[in-house]
Amino acid sequence: MRNGFTTGSCSAAAAKAAAYMLLSGKRKETITIDTPAGVKYTPVLEEIRILPERVSCAVRKDAGDDPDITNGTLICAEVSLAEGDPGQVVITGGRGVGRVTRPGLDQAVGNAAINSVPRQMIEKEVREVMDLFDHEGALRVEISVPDGERLAEKTFNPRLGIEGGISIIGTTGIVEPMSTRAILETIRVELAQRKAMGDPVAVVSPGNYGLEFMRERYGYDLDRAVKCSNYIGDTVDMAAEAGFHRILICGHAGKLVKVSGGIMNTHSREADCRMELMAAAAAKTGASAEMIRRVLDALTTEEVCGIWQEAGILGSCFSYLTGRIGYYLEKRAAGRLETACIIYSNGYGALGETPNAAAMIAEALSHIQEGGGR
Repeated sequence: MRNGFTTGSCSAAAAKAAAYMLLSGKRKETITIDTPAGVKYTPVLEEIRILPERVSCAVRKDAGDDPDITNGTLICAEVSLAEGDPGQVVITGGRGVGRVTRPGLDQAVGNAAINSVPRQMIEKEVREVMDLFDHEGALRVEISVPDGERLAEKTFNPRLGIEGGISIIGTTGIVEPMSTRAILETIRVELAQRKAMGDPVAVVSPGNYGLEFMRERYGYDLDRAVKCSNYIGDTVDMAAEAGFHRILICGHAGKLVKVSGGIMNTHSREADCRMELMAAAAAKTGASAEMIRRVLDALTTEEVCGIWQEAGILGSCFSYLTGRIGYYLEKRAAGRLETACIIYSNGYGALGETPNAAAMIAEALSHIQEGGGR
């Protein structure tokens, strides 16, 4: 399947091209940038407008084979001469780029929703052009998305407190296709490999969040785990089909809280009721109505953890949630294999584990120490 390029890559490319045309006075039809993934990106430039003190152009988003709602959208950049410190690059958002109105996101309240890595990409590419032409003044870069406000209605931006448009995002600069069939087949193959190598426990993780936590607390390298992405339920099924008798799922609370409600595909397109489930946990521990409202108004599980820690109920709430997660994992397993779970967060470390989790991780580690696994 064909990879695509993020809105961050499109923004950086458009900004670099506009800066080049502004400082050189020459028109360009294509531009090349380096993505954080190390892949070069050379898009065709569209809607070029050249004025003495500002230049704008656009790059059309190519999401590859990923079903991305922004595919085909124009991502525009206008670069202009600006007042400021020598060599300064001022990055802002224009029409169709959302504005952050609530705390807890990548950018501070009031900022354009252009995430940190895209900002770094834009600045790097523009500075490269400034150095090429020995430009010592400041430049202003405005990113805009003409169709962004309409597209944002189809995203979670309004719920997150990002108003007026889409977010400019991406950490690698590359969009990898989210083919369900391809992902599930990859998980199936990895499970079969681990079984063939004699692993006694299928250790599974949605992703690489918590690498340091798992190493420090359990001495386990999460890179050894089978990555299941959002497909918790399907992975339990495939582990049983592969012949495993035990499965241990280690994951960040942002994903696994959803399982406490019986949600076995944790992608936000399928379900996102984390705050509702966490509010229910707070209610179960006797929290006040005001506390429950604060949980429902929170943006992230990390924010809720902070609220609970302040109130002294973090442990009791996650004890309840872990119990519910264990219940639904056992229900999905339906007697075919034993399940266990470890939940953590970046900011608060260990949050909960089922009673049998320690024994499973010890068994997995023992196998590694005996020379098993990769």
